[in-house]
Amino acid sequence: MEKNKLIYIVDDEINICNIIKSFLEKEGYDVAAFYDGRSILNEFKRKQADLLVIDVMMPEIDGFSLCSAIRQKSSVPIIIVSAKDTAADRIEGLTLGGDDYLTKPFSPVELIARIKSIFRRIELDKKINEHSHEIVLSDVVINYDTKQAEVNGKNIGLTGMEFAFLSYLIENKHKAVSRSELLGKIWGFENEVRTRATDDMLKRIRKKLADSGSSLKIETVWGFGFKVEDKD
Repeated sequence: MEKNKLIYIVDDEINICNIIKSFLEKEGYDVAAFYDGRSILNEFKRKQADLLVIDVMMPEIDGFSLCSAIRQKSSVPIIIVSAKDTAADRIEGLTLGGDDYLTKPFSPVELIARIKSIFRRIELDKKINEHSHEIVLSDVVINYDTKQAEVNGKNIGLTGMEFAFLSYLIENKHKAVSRSELLGKIWGFENEVRTRATDDMLKRIRKKLADSGSSLKIETVWGFGFKVEDKD
């Protein structure tokens, strides 16, 4: 029997933490709650979780610094929650390695939906390309065994969700992929939702490709979505 997924949540507002913990436990997850950044970081070093829910404004270590520190050690899925709702805040959180960004106040039901979509995508990733463990486009190698994207033999450091995003675009090369399709395939949203998640994630991936010296270009199809082409 498969063991329950382990989720760590951290928020200095104890009531919020306990409410989220209660909802997640009712969904069958194992949950540990923390109230400052240093405590969750120390526990994560001791025992890794399957997913993290991280608040931004915390004592000891703030959420952005915590996310950055975790990313140096692990590609574990991270959902950032914050009362800060500017585009700059969202981009900072996602650039530092968050897989999703949820603005307070939010419904625990919405958080659960996003958590389920991340776990669903991870399971789907295990099933795709079972007979083809590697695909190449331009100078980018997508390795399904290691869940890494490599340029000139070097891992460019994609998170799990970033890897799924880029892989899906490359699997559908020469085709314009809509934002709604990506939201469905990568995040698991079945209905139309208003979010900048696809655009924010694309900025992160483009930067990592550029920093690696890759010649792969991801085109924006204005008003629709994105497309990748062979460099030729």
